[in-house]
Parts: sequence; structure tokens; C-alpha cells
Amino acid sequence: MTDIQSEEEILGKAYDNRLMKRLLVYLKPYRLLVALSVLIMLLSSLAQLAGPYITKLAIDNYIAKGDQTGLLHAILGFLGVIVAGFTLQYLQVYMMQYVGQKAMYDLRMQIFSHVQNLDLTYFDKNPVGRILTRITGDVQVLNELFTAGVVAIFGDIFMLIGIVIAMLAINWKLAMVVFSVIPILIIATAIFRRKVRQSYRDVRLVTAKINSYSQEHISGVTVIQSFVAEKKAFDGFDSINKDLMRAHIRTVFYYAVFFPVVELV
Repeated sequence: MTDIQSEEEILGKAYDNRLMKRLLVYLKPYRLLVALSVLIMLLSSLAQLAGPYITKLAIDNYIAKGDQTGLLHAILGFLGVIVAGFTLQYLQVYMMQYVGQKAMYDLRMQIFSHVQNLDLTYFDKNPVGRILTRITGDVQVLNELFTAGVVAIFGDIFMLIGIVIAMLAINWKLAMVVFSVIPILIIATAIFRRKVRQSYRDVRLVTAKINSYSQEHISGVTVIQSFVAEKKAFDGFDSINKDLMRAHIRTVFYYAVFFPVVELV
């Protein structure tokens, strides 16, 4: 189990740009849908930015001057922006979920095909539970990357640029005051990223251990009962289960601290 744990820890730290490029290969067959999703995301971001701007126009140009006709046009425009934003967001989410599920399907099929062609010594060294974690659990973890992460990056960047431009255009002095907290947010995000990344590695490691332990002891339950070793098996599972619980609690703790800090800043 020590060798397996060591390998899991190494694999847990293997997230880098090279690995990201390998994962993005699975989106290549659906690149047109991804590109369309990015375009829709940009349009959706424009719709979200247009709402506050229309509100500003309504207050400054129509409400202050008592222009009822102009105010009605502004209200209709605001409603149109909301409907357009809803429709665009629906299309974007649906398309990326479709692409993500197709990509995970392809990845699972490739992994299963690869496992079938492995040497028998691999199965002697690796418990079935650990292999199942590779095929199911680890692939499922990539769901967020395939279904939202790639497109969300472009959308968030575009939204951020739009907000910055709008704030500078409306009142650059006030905008600079708001921007003064950005260094604090960057530092807080860097600390949060490092902590939560390690906690997710721990969750992944312990999840693989609990799956392997469960598979081994369920398969060998007759032997365990023959030697009256149920208590020992239960204590072993309890120990791993507590490790998994603590790993999840640490992850939740980091989120519980980070988001209030962001809101406070």
C-alpha cells in the first residue's frame, strides 16, 4: 500500500501546463461547438454589461428629466437584455455540458481500452478499487474543466475587461479607489489556491485508498469472517474514512474563509 500511496501522491502533483494540453486534446473533435460557446459567452457578457448601463441612462436622462417615453424605452430595452442574456446563457451551458459529456465519454472509453491491454503484472500491483477510481472518479473530476472551465475563462476575462473599461469611463477616480484592493485579492487568491489545491490532492489520495480498501475487504469477506477479523477490518476502514472526512472538511474550511474575505475586501 505504501508504493501505491507514493504513486498517488506523485500523480496528484502532476497537474501542469503539459497535462492541461493533453486534456484539451479531447475537446479537439468538438472545437467548433467550443468556439461557438465562447462566442455566445462573450455575447452573454455583453448583455450583462448592458443592463447596468441602461439603468444609468434611465436615471440620468429619463427619470431626472421626467421623460416617460424615454423611460419606457429604457425599461423595454432592459427587459430585452435580460431575455437575451437568459437565452444566450442557456445555449452556452447546454452546449458545453454536451461537449463535456462527450469528451468524458471518449476519455472513459480510451482508459478502459488501455486497461484491457495492460500487462497482468499491473493488476497484481494495483487493487481493483484503485483502477475503478481511475476510470470513474478521476474522469468525473474533469467534468468541470470540460463543461465550464474552458469557456468560463474567456467569459470572465471579457467581463472583467468590460467592467474595468466601464468604470474608468464613468468615473476614473472612483475606479482607482476600487482597484486599490486588487493586490489584496491577488494575495488572498494565491494563498487560497495553494491551500485548496493541496486539500483536493489529499481528498483524491484518500478516496483512492478507501475504494481500494473497500474492494479488497468485500472481495475477501469470507476470509475475514473465517479468521474473525471483522473488528480489525472495521477499525481500518474507520481510520481511512476519518481521513477522508477530515480532508473534505479542510477543503470546505478554505472555501468558508476565502469567500467572506473576498466579500469583505
